[in-house]
Amino acid sequence: MMQVCLNGSRTAADGAAVPLTPEAMADSAAEAVAAGATDIHVHPKTPCGRDTLSPRVLAPTLAAIRARVPVPVGVTTGAWAEPDPAARLERIREWTVLPDHASVNWHEPGAEETASLLMELGVGVEAGIWSGTDGAERFAASPLGPKVLRVLAEVTHTDPLGAVSCARALLSGIGAAHGRPVLLHGEDGGAWPVLRLAGRLGLATRVGLEDVLVLPGGERAGSNAQLVAAGLTEYGAGRAAATRDRPGRPSGGIP
Repeated sequence: MMQVCLNGSRTAADGAAVPLTPEAMADSAAEAVAAGATDIHVHPKTPCGRDTLSPRVLAPTLAAIRARVPVPVGVTTGAWAEPDPAARLERIREWTVLPDHASVNWHEPGAEETASLLMELGVGVEAGIWSGTDGAERFAASPLGPKVLRVLAEVTHTDPLGAVSCARALLSGIGAAHGRPVLLHGEDGGAWPVLRLAGRLGLATRVGLEDVLVLPGGERAGSNAQLVAAGLTEYGAGRAAATRDRPGRPSGGIP
């Protein structure tokens, strides 16, 4: 699985490639799917570019993207979009168009209640477990754990070398993840090393302008589609490296 994260909390200050309107998000999603993305994660934006859970913004954003792509579309429920847990729940109850899934950051106040409401509405929950937080411990103790769609292992360490060690520690902390699939990804300087690690481990991953603004060689990415294409190549390199390193590999295999 290669998810594309279209925009995240990026703004116009991060460059013209970051899609901020429903139409731009739909165009970017269509290009990314054509490049190989199999799932969409998006942050709906107010006209001034702020992340929001407002149904008046969510509905046209989802409609625009779904008109262009046949793959699942998910949104954020991050506390920065609605800091008050009670108000967050009320916003979600007001949704007139539902996403296929929504991410819930397990270290944030109100995570259990947010996830429970989404499940009641039939929305898949991506459990966001961030490095450097107590999210893994909270998730391990959660009765909702076995019911989530998948776990997002989010490596917030941005040093290229340290991010890989951080990712391995995070995966160790997540453990069996209640038997749910794990999607591993990093951000900024750690994005590409962690994506390659996901390839080595055979885990789902994601890439997009939310996570990183540059291609593996350091040049500025012109679109989410460019990042997806590069991500698939890097992921494949990680899988090939895992094959080379596998004990007992017969001679004549991949060099």
